[in-house]
Amino acid sequence: MCGIVGYTGPREAYPVILKGLKRLEYRGYDSSGVALVNSELKVYKKKGKVSELEESVVGKDMHAHVGIGHTRWATHGEPSDRNAHPHQSAGGSFAMIHNGIIENYASIKQELVNKGYQFKSDTDTEVLLNFIEDIKQNNNCTLEQALRIALKRVVGAYCVLLVDKDDPETIIAARKGSPLVIGIGKGEHFLASDASPIVEYTKEVVYVNDYEIAIVRPDELILKNLGNEKQTPFIQKLDMELAAIEKGGYDHFMLKEIYDQPQSILDCLRGRLNPAAGTITMNGVDNHLNALINAQRIVMVACGTSWHAGLLAEYWIEDLCRIPVEVEYASEFRYRNPVINRGDVIVAISQSGETADTLVALENAKEKGAFIFGVVNAVGSSIARLSNAGAYTHAGPEIGVASTKAFTGQLAVLVMMALKIAYAKGTIDEKKYQHLLTELHDVPEKVSQILKDTSNIQAIAEKYKDATDFLYLGRGYNFPVALEGALKLKEISYIHAEGYPAAEMKHGPIALVDDKLPVVFVATKDKYYEKIVSNVQEIKARKGKVIAVATEGDEIIPGMADDVMFVPDADETMAPLLSVIPLQLLSYYIGIAKGLDVDKPRNLAKSVTVE
Repeated sequence: MCGIVGYTGPREAYPVILKGLKRLEYRGYDSSGVALVNSELKVYKKKGKVSELEESVVGKDMHAHVGIGHTRWATHGEPSDRNAHPHQSAGGSFAMIHNGIIENYASIKQELVNKGYQFKSDTDTEVLLNFIEDIKQNNNCTLEQALRIALKRVVGAYCVLLVDKDDPETIIAARKGSPLVIGIGKGEHFLASDASPIVEYTKEVVYVNDYEIAIVRPDELILKNLGNEKQTPFIQKLDMELAAIEKGGYDHFMLKEIYDQPQSILDCLRGRLNPAAGTITMNGVDNHLNALINAQRIVMVACGTSWHAGLLAEYWIEDLCRIPVEVEYASEFRYRNPVINRGDVIVAISQSGETADTLVALENAKEKGAFIFGVVNAVGSSIARLSNAGAYTHAGPEIGVASTKAFTGQLAVLVMMALKIAYAKGTIDEKKYQHLLTELHDVPEKVSQILKDTSNIQAIAEKYKDATDFLYLGRGYNFPVALEGALKLKEISYIHAEGYPAAEMKHGPIALVDDKLPVVFVATKDKYYEKIVSNVQEIKARKGKVIAVATEGDEIIPGMADDVMFVPDADETMAPLLSVIPLQLLSYYIGIAKGLDVDKPRNLAKSVTVE
């Protein structure tokens, strides 16, 4: 989950690295550091956010044309100066940064301790670095050769960048399971966990594959596999603009990304959805339609917010396509020894396309003959490359740690898939199909209507900001929305929140209800509406505080609820794309009212690239 940056070329390295670390801070912000190579190797690191590192080096000599930088999400060892990256080898010649986990570090560390090595940190990274140094010294080999030997021994995930004070133009990098992008400039190269630190300088990038080592100099990029065989770099053009990773006048990235959604959903639909022609064009689906239509089972594999998108896809696909769907947490699916048959369709959902658990789950499923369909936001990501087919969400870069526009982008892709499969199968008729195409087409404009005036939601947030618990309830399509609303509140405000199917509250959660508990009902007009009204009455009878997401024009729910957030009328199939917006805003404004950093919630990171 950590963020890594490297630079070699004619520029001053430190400003490039510092700016890159700020753009990657969503990946971790427990500590940060830089290593610069000039006539000597200088390492600076500091607990806390990148701004604290920046302050700590004021007045110091930061001149260098080669360097590496790291912003950390702690795994081995608590956040501290001593555990911050980069780490320097025992002999002092090398520095390394690492994103990932070395699972067998303890046994390697013991071997090194037995040889007399002493460690300055609690990290697995320092163990790997000293292991590399030990191999180099004992085998009289190059640093590149020592790294290759070490990586054949280690177990786990890694993306490492190494610098050597005696080779001041070179960065050596390697990856397995953790992402690495190399930007190609004129007489310079940029390395990073994703493209956001690179896009300002070049649009030409190489996505490094698993088990590859990169030797990077200002005017040279060499890729090799672990067998020391040269690989041909595949250069791609970045489809990303610098403005997309800036705040654009908003106070926070999260708020900007909430307000991006009319455009990001439209971008997802553009070129695919054509209600006038009655068509949905999705090449990943079109080219494999038979596999999808004839699937005996579809399994959604995801984590966190993406899991909630998968749960909604289960409702859509089973309802519209009449294909059985299972929704699996990737972290459980990869270890559970699931039954996977040839011809099963595995749909992997991930914003980053680098989620570690999801990647391993896919590899296992693919080996057993499953057809893999990826739904990701990040072009060129590992899941995109592993999949047999897929669809990008085109949500654009999402910097806020709590996912907002990536979620609605995933929903837009998944509902289009469901509609296309259903129409091809004949499980929905022409009239319903055309109606739902029109409803989906209208979603971006309806989201814009919700965002025109959020003062009511701000007032509700201020009213309930001191609550210690929330309960979120919904039925049918609105149940996954309730789960997502609860997750957003937990992530952003640190308030305990639980999401349940509304009918399940009588099976336990209703015991929590008193006059201090806010209960959020996702209560838009649908076939469950009368049931949800009854559930609201049950909460009010026990003096609970009811906050409702209701359809504009509804007169019943507003007469019962303490507070209401309205959304435009929509077919129940598309309602989740609207009803989630007020819940995103509610969590945002409660976090702001509590004085919290909503872009960087404590203990969280954007891309979970380690177990």
